Amino acid sequence: MTQVGYIGLGNIGKPMCSVLIKNGAQKGIQVTVFDVVAEPVAEMVELGAKAADSVASLAAECDVIGVCVRDDKDVDAILYGDEGMLTNGRSGAVIAIHSTVTRTNMLRWAKDAAEFDIHVIDAPITGGASGAADGSLCIMVGAEEAALGKALPMLECTSKRVVHGGKVGSGVVLKLANNLMTYAAFTAVSEGVALIKKAGLNPEDLYAVGDVNGIITPSAKQFITGREGLLAGCTEEQMDEFFGPFAGLGEKDLDHALALCRELNLELPATETVRKNIRQTFLKGQV
Repeated sequence: MTQVGYIGLGNIGKPMCSVLIKNGAQKGIQVTVFDVVAEPVAEMVELGAKAADSVASLAAECDVIGVCVRDDKDVDAILYGDEGMLTNGRSGAVIAIHSTVTRTNMLRWAKDAAEFDIHVIDAPITGGASGAADGSLCIMVGAEEAALGKALPMLECTSKRVVHGGKVGSGVVLKLANNLMTYAAFTAVSEGVALIKKAGLNPEDLYAVGDVNGIITPSAKQFITGREGLLAGCTEEQMDEFFGPFAGLGEKDLDHALALCRELNLELPATETVRKNIRQTFLKGQV
């Protein structure tokens, strides 16, 4: 059996891990899981996984590890220190970071891990919770060929397609580019709906047009109809409770993208505007 670990059983991580357990069983993969919350760990154990009592113990027994935590600080916390994966991991192990993080930190983690003969690679995903649940994600990978080859059986268990962008950091760049386009689309659809409503027309007619010409993607339509449904019956405080965390993720991802642009001496003025207004796009739609 190939020993594969998975850390982070949240909105994306839990369904992704459940698919890994199911599909991995057919490839001789035994999954060990860890999360700070006990309930999702118990759910994965019911599906056939083993539970680790710490990050350190998981790292000590796994050759390939998937990480799906919130942000760069969370990755730092599980990599470093006496109980971290670098100190306790197996020689030659591959740690695939599924989280949306900065390229700068990704390169730092990979460099530090190499001193322990461990490979940290970037493997962010797109497809959302629904794609995680049905195994239709796209995983964007930055890795050397040898590390990719070792991680590929795990990655293929949870995705429809694995896109290898190149060396470490490439997957992050692909992910940030994908996300800035996604949030720009959300903003454009939001403003189109605002125009339709102000003119006294039915947004459903705009969705019908978008379905035909492909301008409104399924994810953008899902976002805008969900937001409009909440706006119809929620206070501002409730909107902040329900959609505020997603707005925060949008701000984080766009900040990462724009920080990378500054490193590369690249100006993306439309993305700057989207970043300025993304919280309003999630919570209000219009001024």
